[in-house]
This record gives sequence, structure tokens and C-alpha cells, in this order.
Amino acid sequence: MVTAVTSMGRSGLYDWMMQRVSAVILLAYFIFVGCVLLNGVDYAAWKALYSQTWMRIFSLLALLSLGLHAWVGLWAVFTDYLTERLMGTTGNVLRFLAQAVSALIMFTYVVWGVQILWGL
Repeated sequence: MVTAVTSMGRSGLYDWMMQRVSAVILLAYFIFVGCVLLNGVDYAAWKALYSQTWMRIFSLLALLSLGLHAWVGLWAVFTDYLTERLMGTTGNVLRFLAQAVSALIMFTYVVWGVQILWGL
């Protein structure tokens, strides 16, 4: 059984709300970027758009939302399917390893995205 320790003390309602809010932010971002692309954009216009602070903040918010959305989704999948009941005694170890690898990959992508957005 997965205990509150593995969910870092969050409740299911909190996870559900984070998933929905991050989904709305991602939807808004991709609709905006899609509209920009449909209107035709060249490199100079694209660079000018992403050089504006509000677009960098919007992109950073979308990037963080993507990481949060992925974490909540993967946590739910891992805790549902990588369990001791389904996989035997190795289920908990596999779940921990999968969560650790996923967290490392998401952290790397978020840091890399921040470096790209802000030119650090």
C-alpha cells in the first residue's frame, strides 16, 4: 500500500487541482503559440516575440506546468502499477527507482528550459 510518505503529504484533491490548473496553463500556451505559427512567422518575429519579458514568463509558467503535470501523472501511474501487490517484493523498489529517474529527468528539462529562456 502506498502511504502518505510517498505522496509527500499531498492529498488527492491537491494533486487533482494541480493537474487541472497546469492543463489549463498548457492549453492557453499552446493555443497562443499555435495562433502565432498559423499567422506565419519568420525568425526575426519569433526572436522578437521570445525576447519580450511577458513571453518568457508565460513560457516559464508553461514549462513549470509541464513538469508539474508530468510529475503528478507519472506519480499516479507508478503508484497504481508499480506496487507490491502487482509486482511482488520488487514493486516498491521499482516504483522508487522510476520516480527518482523521472524526477531527475524532469528537473534536468526544467533547468535546461530556464537556461534556454533566460540565456543563463
